[in-house]
Amino acid sequence: MIRDAQVTRAFLPPTALKMMRQAEVPSTVRLRSISSGGEPLSADLIDWAKRALGAEVNELYGQTECNLSAGSARSWGAAQTGWIGQAFPGFDMRILDEKGTAVEDGQIGQICVHRDTPTMFLRYWNQPQKTAERFLGDYLITGDLGRMDALGYVQFMARDDDVITSSGYRIGPTEIEAVLARAPQVVMAAVVAAPDATRGHVIGAYVTVNGMPEPEFEADLIAQVAGQLSPHMAPKWVRVLEEMPMTATGKIRRLDLREMAAQALETEQTGG
Repeated sequence: MIRDAQVTRAFLPPTALKMMRQAEVPSTVRLRSISSGGEPLSADLIDWAKRALGAEVNELYGQTECNLSAGSARSWGAAQTGWIGQAFPGFDMRILDEKGTAVEDGQIGQICVHRDTPTMFLRYWNQPQKTAERFLGDYLITGDLGRMDALGYVQFMARDDDVITSSGYRIGPTEIEAVLARAPQVVMAAVVAAPDATRGHVIGAYVTVNGMPEPEFEADLIAQVAGQLSPHMAPKWVRVLEEMPMTATGKIRRLDLREMAAQALETEQTGG
């Protein structure tokens, strides 16, 4: 479609880029710019897009309650690999702790946006209590954990409810998913907190793949994470899915995956 319609500028979610990477891109496809958002982009996916599609990928950040709050512009040098980018002009974005106090540069906290911007929602319809819960003073709580450097670049770490607590560690899924996705056969990867009878929760991973994986495929992926990150960040198990549950906007439905993990444990315990 991009080739036939001679598209020059496109918004392509990370999921679309990952799927396109598995196909042969026609040499006649040459985009002038690509925007992407919704999930973190790995450095190798950004490099592939530039080589195969002929354009830099600019990350965008926002949500329904306050859209297009931050981003990058690689052709202007306003980008850092692994970071979303900077707040757009007119947006006051800060990293706050649970009391609404700004954390120091480089420290992890809640990504928050001041309500004084035209893209900020006014309220949830007829839900004043829910609206109040989304704010720390005049700052919208996005529900995303991140950090900011001295230049104002923002890095997404994880959704607050996606953080995995296992054996005393608090672990975000993003780094683990990036390692899994670098495996040649892996198309998409998602890491979740999976219930465990002994430890409460462990790290579980779901992947979609190209072709038929070898018997040692899952063990190799676990070893890659342990070697490239840390043994405590390695998934306890990896399961291959035919397709990943997705939202209409191309995001992985992690809640569905957590429910699948819970059902698998229940089946295992009952011998079903």
